[in-house]
Amino acid sequence: MLYINRLCTHVPVQELCFSLTSGAGQITALIGSSGAGKSTLLAMIAGFTHTDSGTLTYQQHDLLPLPPAKRPITTLFQDNNLFWHLTVYQNIAIGLEPSLRLSAKQQALVQEVARQVGIESLLNRTPNSLSGGQQQRVGLARCLARRQPILLLDEPFSALDPALRFELLTLLRKQTDALGLTVLMVTHHPEEAMRIADQIAFIHNGHILEFGDKTLLSHPQSAELKHYLGHHN
Repeated sequence: MLYINRLCTHVPVQELCFSLTSGAGQITALIGSSGAGKSTLLAMIAGFTHTDSGTLTYQQHDLLPLPPAKRPITTLFQDNNLFWHLTVYQNIAIGLEPSLRLSAKQQALVQEVARQVGIESLLNRTPNSLSGGQQQRVGLARCLARRQPILLLDEPFSALDPALRFELLTLLRKQTDALGLTVLMVTHHPEEAMRIADQIAFIHNGHILEFGDKTLLSHPQSAELKHYLGHHN
């Protein structure tokens, strides 16, 4: 279980502070306006942004003292950070071993995650020869290959057309269930949250204003969430 309790950081003229809980096999969607603090929350969990106070634990282990590389976390951004001079196989493999000297077990794992995300026929190609959707599949495969239990997604599919976006979201849901991942996903599309999320956090002005299951979207309580969703009654 991932526990976030009053995890706070200060930026000019504002304090951002978050609390939520997410378990294995759960996808938590983070929704809210641009600048609300969604990406900052992911950066604090990953260790990329300084935390002033609060607690962050996973399986009763305190993650805050750990540098980003030591946390049981993988992050996938909208810009999937692929290496254009490497093949698809190497882009996945580098998540396992930066030297690219893989054991037989690691080589088999690369092949397996490529099959799972539907890119096994692309392993010898380079990213610049792939479509945007294929590139995001490579980025997702690299995350899955690392076998870290916590996956943070910062709008990785937002630049894709709706049909492809939902295809990859369905794939994410399947892999979350199969691997028992704990997933936190930033999205600007409430319909994505409705489609695959187990729970939803509405972030407003650096705080979680509403938190619950999918009924949060059909029965918003706060004026702020009603406004965000376009409910004018």
